[in-house]
Amino acid sequence: MTSAETAERTAAPFPSAEPTPAGSEWWRTAVIYQIYPRSFADASGDGIGDLPGITAHLDDLQSLGIDAIWLSPFQRSPQKDAGYDVSDYCDVDPLFGTLGDFDDMLAAAHARGIRVIVDLVPNHSSDQHEWFQQALASAPGSAERARYMFRDGKGEHGELPPNNWESVFGGPAWTRVVEADGTSGQWYLHLFDSSQPDFDWSNEEVREEFRRVLRFWLDRGVDGFRVDVAHGLVKAEGLPDYIPNPEAGSMGGEDENVPYWGQDAVHEVYRDWRKILEEYPGDRALAAEAWLPTAERTAEWVRPDEMHQAFNFPYLQTEWDAADLRAVIDLSLRAFPGVGAPSTWVLSNHDVVRHATRLALTAENPQGHGIGPDSPGQPIPEVGLARARAATTLMLALPGSAYLYQGEELGLPEVIDIPGEARQDPTWFRTNGERYGRDGCRVPLPWNADAPAYGFNDSGASWLPQPAEWARLARDAQAGVPGSTLELYRTLLAERRARGLGAGSLEWLDGYGVDAVAFRNGNVTVVANTGSEPAALPSGIVIASSGPVTDVVPADTAVWVVDQV
Repeated sequence: MTSAETAERTAAPFPSAEPTPAGSEWWRTAVIYQIYPRSFADASGDGIGDLPGITAHLDDLQSLGIDAIWLSPFQRSPQKDAGYDVSDYCDVDPLFGTLGDFDDMLAAAHARGIRVIVDLVPNHSSDQHEWFQQALASAPGSAERARYMFRDGKGEHGELPPNNWESVFGGPAWTRVVEADGTSGQWYLHLFDSSQPDFDWSNEEVREEFRRVLRFWLDRGVDGFRVDVAHGLVKAEGLPDYIPNPEAGSMGGEDENVPYWGQDAVHEVYRDWRKILEEYPGDRALAAEAWLPTAERTAEWVRPDEMHQAFNFPYLQTEWDAADLRAVIDLSLRAFPGVGAPSTWVLSNHDVVRHATRLALTAENPQGHGIGPDSPGQPIPEVGLARARAATTLMLALPGSAYLYQGEELGLPEVIDIPGEARQDPTWFRTNGERYGRDGCRVPLPWNADAPAYGFNDSGASWLPQPAEWARLARDAQAGVPGSTLELYRTLLAERRARGLGAGSLEWLDGYGVDAVAFRNGNVTVVANTGSEPAALPSGIVIASSGPVTDVVPADTAVWVVDQV
C-alpha cells in the first residue's frame, strides 16, 4: 500500500477529544518505553525488526505496565545510520513494513491503552532525500542548495573546508561535492555521517516542510514526537571554528557555547511546532533529545510555549554516588517544575552504554564512544546488574515521567565482544575502530530461550550477533520467576501507578547513611544504597526491592517501604 493510497487512513485521537485539565496531561507522569524497531521483534524473518513484530508483542508491553511507546525511526531510509538518515519523512521503509502496518500497530496500541510517540529527525536528512539530490544537481546559490548548509571552501581554490568542525561520528564535518561540470565545488555540512547533510533552518521552505511532516503523522493519530538532536538545527552566525573537549560526550552535553548546539534561535522552531500540536485534541506531546550541560539549561526546552518534555541527560550521566544523585535530582525538581514541566528520568537509550554495564565501569567512557573488548575499565557483570536494578528502583519512585529502553526490563548488559566485521555503527568506521560506537546497546532482544535468534524471529537471522548469555535473560526465562529483573520491573510499574508516584512530591530523609539516597514520595519511603556498607532499612512493609533485604539495605540495593497499617 503506497503513501497516496493510505493518506486518508487516519486513526482517531487517543483516548478522547475531550480537553484535559491543565496539569493532569498524560505525559506528565507517563512511563514511556523506547522501541528500537530493527532490534525489537522481526515478523518477516529477515533479521531486522519490523512494525508487525511490534504489533505482535504489544500484549507483552501492556503486561509490563508502560503507558506509551516511543519508536526510533522507521521512515524510508537507506539505513546508513540505522534509520536516522531519512529519505522520505512521510513513508515507512520497506524494511519495517508499510503505512498500513503502521496504522494497524497504532490502532492495536491504542486499543490496549498504549500511546505512540514517533521519532522525528529534523537536523539532517539522508543524502538520498529528493531535496539533497536536487541540491547536488543545482548550481551554488540556488534555491535547492539553500535548503542545506552549503558553503564555499577556504584556500586559494576552495580546497579547505569552511571551518574546523568535527563530525559527531569522527572525522571532518564537511564534505566537498563534485559539480555538474566535473569540477570540485562547494562543501556541505554534516554534523553526523557524510550521508546525513544538515538542513539550513534559517530557510522558511525547510520550516514549512516540517510543518507538513508533523501534520502528516498527527493526522494519522500519533500521540507525539521525540525530536532527534533537538539542540542542533540552528548554527551560530558565521560558523566560527570550535574545538570540543576530546573527552566530552559526542553530543556536546558537557560544554557551553558550542556553535552548533543549543543556539537560542532553535527555540523559535519549537514554539512554532507547539502551536501545531495544540491544533489537535488528545494532549499530543513533544519530547526533546537535547544534550545540555545542566538541568537548568535543559529546562529551557520545555518552557510553557515550547516542548512538553526534555530528556534529563544530566541525570543519565550521573555516577552511582549518593551525593551526586541527590544533587541532580534536587536540581531537576527545581528546574523543570520551575517552567511548568515535569522532570523526566532516563538511564538507558539507543545511544549510550546500557546502564547494567555503564554503572560498573571503572574508567571514563564518554557518550557515543561505546565499549569493546579492549576498552579500559571493564565491568563486573554482577555489580553492573545489581546497580542497574537499584538505579531503576530509585528512578521509578521519582515524581515526573520516566523512560525505559527496550531490554532493560530483562537486565540486558551492553554486548562488548561484537566482532569488528559485524559492527554497523558509522562511528566504528569513521574512527577506524578507535571508538566502538553504539552497536552494543542495539543487539536484538531475546524473547524465548530455546527459539532461533532467541525468539527475535523464526529464522535465526539477526542483523547484529546475539551473545550466548541471551538465553538465560530471555523474557520467557524470567516471566513469573520471583526476583527476576522482568518481575521487578512489573512490580515497580504496578506500584508506581497504584500509588500515584509520578504525580507525587519528594521529601528528603536523613539518617540512612552518607551513601544512601533516601526520600519519601506519598506513602512510600525509598532508600537506595550506593555504598559498600549496609544502610538502615525503614520501618514498615517492603513492597519492592531490587535485591534481597533482611533488617538492612545491602550495598547496591534499593527498596520501597510503606507504613505498617
